[in-house]
Amino acid sequence: MADSSAAPLELGTESIGKLLRKFAVPGIIAQTAASLYNMVDSIYIGHIPNVGSYAISGLAVTFPLMNISIALGTLVGVGAMTLISIMLGQKNYDAASKVLSNTLTLNVIIGILFTVVAMVFLDPILYFFGASENTIPFARDYMTIIILGNTFTHLLHGFNGIIRSSGHPKTAMGLTLFTVISNAILDPIFIFVLDMGIKGAALATVLCQILALTYTLKFLADKKHFLHFTRPVFRLDAKIAKQSLAIGLGPFMMNVAASLVALFVNQQLRKYGGDLAIGAYGIINRFVMLFAMICMGFNQGLQPIAGYNYGARQYKRVKEIFVLTAKWEVLVTTTCFLIAMFIPEVAVGLFTNDPELKAIAVRGLRITTSGFALVGFGMASGNFFQCLGMVKKSIFLSLSRQLLFLLPFLYTLPLWFQETGVWISFPISDILNIIVSAILIADIFRKFNRLKDGEDASSLGGAV
Repeated sequence: MADSSAAPLELGTESIGKLLRKFAVPGIIAQTAASLYNMVDSIYIGHIPNVGSYAISGLAVTFPLMNISIALGTLVGVGAMTLISIMLGQKNYDAASKVLSNTLTLNVIIGILFTVVAMVFLDPILYFFGASENTIPFARDYMTIIILGNTFTHLLHGFNGIIRSSGHPKTAMGLTLFTVISNAILDPIFIFVLDMGIKGAALATVLCQILALTYTLKFLADKKHFLHFTRPVFRLDAKIAKQSLAIGLGPFMMNVAASLVALFVNQQLRKYGGDLAIGAYGIINRFVMLFAMICMGFNQGLQPIAGYNYGARQYKRVKEIFVLTAKWEVLVTTTCFLIAMFIPEVAVGLFTNDPELKAIAVRGLRITTSGFALVGFGMASGNFFQCLGMVKKSIFLSLSRQLLFLLPFLYTLPLWFQETGVWISFPISDILNIIVSAILIADIFRKFNRLKDGEDASSLGGAV
C-alpha cells in the first residue's frame, strides 16, 4: 500500500484544484456507477412488452421501502467506516478488525429482521406506499426477491465503504463497477431471453451483489491486509455497536426523510394523477438522481480537504475548496436543468416508449427541475458544514428541504393544482433551500473573514 503519511501533508499544501481532482474523481466514478446500477433496472423494465408502463410504476412504488432498507444499511455502514478510519489512523489494527466483525454481525441481524418484517407485511406496505391493483403484482414480484437478498445488499455496501476507507479505493470502485456491468448484462437475459419480466430484473440485481460480496468477503478474510476478519468472526461488542449506530444516526435520519417524501409523493400522485403519474415520478427520480450522485462524488472529495484545513486553521483554503466544489456541483445540476428543459424527450425515452407515460414524465421532469440549476450549491453547503463538524447545521440543511419545505407543499399545493401541485412542490422547495443555504454560507464566510490563518475558530462551533 502507498505511504499514507504524505496524504495529510498534501491536504494542507497542494493546490486546491489538484486535490479536488485527486479526491473527487474516484468518488464521482463510484457514485455515478451506483446511480447507473439503479437506472439499468428501470430502463429494461420500462421496455417490457405490453406491461412496461405499469411495471415501471410498480417499481416506483417500491422506492420508499428500498430507501428504508438503504437507511438501515447506512445506520451500520457509516458508523463502521468512521470508527475504522479513526482506529487505522491510530494504528490500532486489532480494534479496527473488531469493528469489521461487529459490522458483519450487525448487518446480518438487522438484515434478517428487516427481511422477516417486510415479507410478512409486504402487500399492506406496498399499498400504503401507493400501489394499486394494476401495479401491486409488479411491485410484489420485484420486492420479494430484493427483500430476500436484502442482507447481502447491506453487507456489500457496508464492506465496500470499509474497503475504500482502509486504503483500497480502487478495489472498492472495481467492485462497484463489476455490479453495474454484470447487472447490465444479466438484466436483458433474465428479463427478455428467459422471459422472467420484472422478477428477472430483481434476480439479476441480487445475483450480481452476491457475486461481488463473495469476492469482498474473500478480500477481507485475507490476512495479508492489516484490516481483516479475526476469530471469532461473528462477534458483537455492545460498546462498538452503540458507537457505530450513534455515528450513523444522522445519515439514517436523512434516508428515512427521503423515504417519507417518496411515500407522500406516491400517495399524492396516486390520488391526483393515477398509476402512470407514479411511474413518471419513478423515471424523473432515476434521471435526477444520476446528477445528484455526481454531486455526492464531489462532496466525497470536499470532505477530507475541508476537514483537514479547518483543523489546521487554514481558513482561506477552507473557503477556496468550498467555492470550487460548489462551482462544479452547480455546473452538474445546471446540466441536468438544461437537458430537462430542452431535450426531456431524450431522457424520458430511455425508460419508456409508452406515449401516455412519456408525455406525463416529460411534463413532470420540466416542472420538477425548473429550480434545479443551483441545487448543487445547496448540496455542497450541507456537506461543507458536516466537514467542519457543524452537524446541526448540516442536518438542518439536509432535512429542511424534505421535511420543512417539501412535505407541506406536497400536501397543500395539490388541493388547488391537482397533479401539477405535486410537481411544482419540488422547485419551490429547492429554491427555498438554496436561499437558506446561501444565508448560512454567507454567515460562516463572514466569520472566516474575521479570522487570520492560525487563529482559534472554536467560537464558530465546529470540531476544531
